[in-house]
Amino acid sequence: MTWDPDKAEAPQPPLDRGTKLRFWLRAIPFGIICFGSLGLLLILRQPERWIYGLHRPYTPYITQFVCRMFFRITGMRLIVRGTPMEEHGAIVANHASWTDIFTLHAAKRVYYVSKAEVRGWFGIGWLARATGTIFINRVRGEAKQQQEILRDRLSIGHKLLFFPEGTSTDAMRVLPFKTTLFSAFYDPDLRSMLKIQPVTMIYHAPEGREPTFYGWWGEMDFGWHLVRVLGAPRQGRVELVYHPPIRVADYADRKVLARECERIVRSAMPPERQIIE
Repeated sequence: MTWDPDKAEAPQPPLDRGTKLRFWLRAIPFGIICFGSLGLLLILRQPERWIYGLHRPYTPYITQFVCRMFFRITGMRLIVRGTPMEEHGAIVANHASWTDIFTLHAAKRVYYVSKAEVRGWFGIGWLARATGTIFINRVRGEAKQQQEILRDRLSIGHKLLFFPEGTSTDAMRVLPFKTTLFSAFYDPDLRSMLKIQPVTMIYHAPEGREPTFYGWWGEMDFGWHLVRVLGAPRQGRVELVYHPPIRVADYADRKVLARECERIVRSAMPPERQIIE
């Protein structure tokens, strides 16, 4: 049986006053930077769209600045290993938490492929829409249309970032990769040129906290987890491992490619997190 985030216990103990105070001391300056930058991005995006269409050559730098400021303000350390690819292609990574968004974008300008529910999330939904996120409905009847959108964005050189597990976890494992979205990589116009870069995120909890501190799963409330993470007296770190890109054309089909990407992502996790349940 694979570990199921919707059935796994997700404790939410009460947060003390110190945690709440530290949260506001960090959230207020970050909110000013975040939504101030969002306003600037929205102002610049319209003329950018008129001139460049979907290419967005400048506004992604604003998003990257915000994500880097997240680490400066919270005190969480970001360690990057390997080299983000410059070639035409996409990125696939494991998914542990909402903090993944800041982690991955701080190191590389990317466009996320996200489940449709994120569109309606307070704050994060606004940011996701403004920064060009592609929202995917888990409806079989829309699969072909969604694959065409992915193909169009890949064909103009966007680095699309996928979370093939389909859900976030407790940061202690890599779940089996779902293969559906890999179909877009096998479009006849893309297959021969595309490369996929597997990326592993390894979260290390603050000293004295449980290893799952940064994981966000199951019925865990977003607001509670946000306050907990930003209000921590000490922060931990996240390692971001960029593996060498692999060629789509070297793999017979989406299932084989998905299994190989999953194997590579899991291989960089600590030994105790590589167990396949």
